[in-house]
Amino acid sequence: MSEYQTILLEEKSPYVSLLTFNRPERANAMNTQMGIELRQVFTDYYVDSRDTRCLVVTGAGDKIFCAGGDLKDRNGMTDRQWQEQHAIYEQMVRLMRDCPIPIIGCINGAAYGGGCEFALGCDFLYAAETAKFALTEITLGIMPGAGGTLNLPHAVGERRAREIIYTGTPFSATEAESWGLVNKVLPVDSLMAETMLVAEKIANNAPISVKQAKKSISVSMQTDRNIGYMYELEAYNKMIPTNDRQEGVAAFNEKRKPKFTGT
Repeated sequence: MSEYQTILLEEKSPYVSLLTFNRPERANAMNTQMGIELRQVFTDYYVDSRDTRCLVVTGAGDKIFCAGGDLKDRNGMTDRQWQEQHAIYEQMVRLMRDCPIPIIGCINGAAYGGGCEFALGCDFLYAAETAKFALTEITLGIMPGAGGTLNLPHAVGERRAREIIYTGTPFSATEAESWGLVNKVLPVDSLMAETMLVAEKIANNAPISVKQAKKSISVSMQTDRNIGYMYELEAYNKMIPTNDRQEGVAAFNEKRKPKFTGT
């Protein structure tokens, strides 16, 4: 397990790691140190994901995923101090978007403000029945600044996103699922186990294939269909000479489970 002050990062099973926001005394809110540590985590994955093939993210405790930026920490900041802190968050968001491995949000409680934006930055989400979401920034005299105005319309549609952002009104996990933000709502006591099963299923697939598919989806969501398909073909063709492609076909014909090595 890596040593950090505000987060925990640990290997939970072969190829699957768990990142936990670990400031329960402050509702797992993000301070400057957490921004620095999250930025480092995603920098490390970008440079070399090593044996990690899937990352699960959750919050310490059973009530709060992440309350967003720590407003107690921000109270009294000068404009310059606020902007300098937010610049760290901005770098973290960009690095998270470029993370080569899938990120699954395990939303165990309230995900408000920047916590909701972090959840939106994950590849997909599973949430506890008791989880709640909100982008509350406008009620505080600011606005989403960690990808919220970009990622929320993709998840729930433009009109629903406008309502959520303009009003700052919290909504339930059930509503989030019905709107397309959450993939599945689960009982609190089975949330982590169910999420880990899915993470392990992903991790047991060919890691190069998963990474290339993630890149292709990300590009296709930002461009037109023709360019998106061109990128998909580039991503596809890079897998033809891999050992994993040969292993996958061989395992299918030999009626056995493939052993992917990421080569």
